Amino acid sequence: MTDAAEHVPVLLDRIVELFAPALDGRDAVLVDATVGLGGHSDALLAAFPRLRLIGLDRDPAALERSAERLARHGDRVDLVHTVYDGLPEAVSGLGLSRVDGILFDLGVSSMQLDRTERGFAYSQDAPLDMRMDPTTGFTAADVLNTYAPGELIRILRDYGEERFAQRIVRAVVAEREKEPFTRSGRLVELLYSAVPAASRRTGGHPAKRTFQALRIEVNGELEVLRRAMPAALGALAMGGRIVVESYQSLEDRLVKQALTELAKSRTPEGLPVELPGHGPELKLLTRGAEKAGESEIEHNPRAASVRLRAAQRIGEPR
Repeated sequence: MTDAAEHVPVLLDRIVELFAPALDGRDAVLVDATVGLGGHSDALLAAFPRLRLIGLDRDPAALERSAERLARHGDRVDLVHTVYDGLPEAVSGLGLSRVDGILFDLGVSSMQLDRTERGFAYSQDAPLDMRMDPTTGFTAADVLNTYAPGELIRILRDYGEERFAQRIVRAVVAEREKEPFTRSGRLVELLYSAVPAASRRTGGHPAKRTFQALRIEVNGELEVLRRAMPAALGALAMGGRIVVESYQSLEDRLVKQALTELAKSRTPEGLPVELPGHGPELKLLTRGAEKAGESEIEHNPRAASVRLRAAQRIGEPR
């Protein structure tokens, strides 16, 4: 199990730097929409002594661990058990209407990967679960054993960008007719057989894309993110900042679309002045998506795939 004290948050210094203009030297509120083990939250609370933090997570175990880590900050911390598209309700439930900062650190957490029984990692045999909130919903085994072949192919293609989706699903259907899938080790063996050897040599671990696709389906990650981005941006105060860390292209594409759309003016081209109420809502704070440097990746391999985007509210919501 990952020790929270040893967990290394990705791009921590850069995140503190991006939030500083909105949080430093004044009473402010930040929502960590994916609080996890509390690494980013702990650093932000330490950097900004007048900050109040609202931490959200769908995983009860993560909330328990982050509560321990953040206890030293006392009543400056409120933790809420919710999926991050529930951000507006979490904020209003604490008597607030707007916040000064919002942080998303998307994807599966280090703690979830390191706890074998959760079934997220393909490197260890475990129950095929993959639920970020293990108290509710269907599991990865349910998906493999009950979904129609066409649906399984769609999931692997859309969420895993898996070129060999048809071959994999044919093998899954043949195997599940013999015996339902219950553990990850059997699925990994199947994937080694189904994915061509040439692809295994150059395309990374043959289970990576399928496990990603199943995890996204089980947790509804892309649907939640589609709802969460406009919900979060609607709660951002004037001058407030949002920072999002994504770890795969599907998430990053949704984040980019949400931010860039609101960073555009709606004044028709050719007019000499900005029409009232038609200016951009957001100012982009990063040029494209920022990546971690070689030194950080060397010390924290999880940082290798991160894509960071940030924006500041400069106009009223439309």
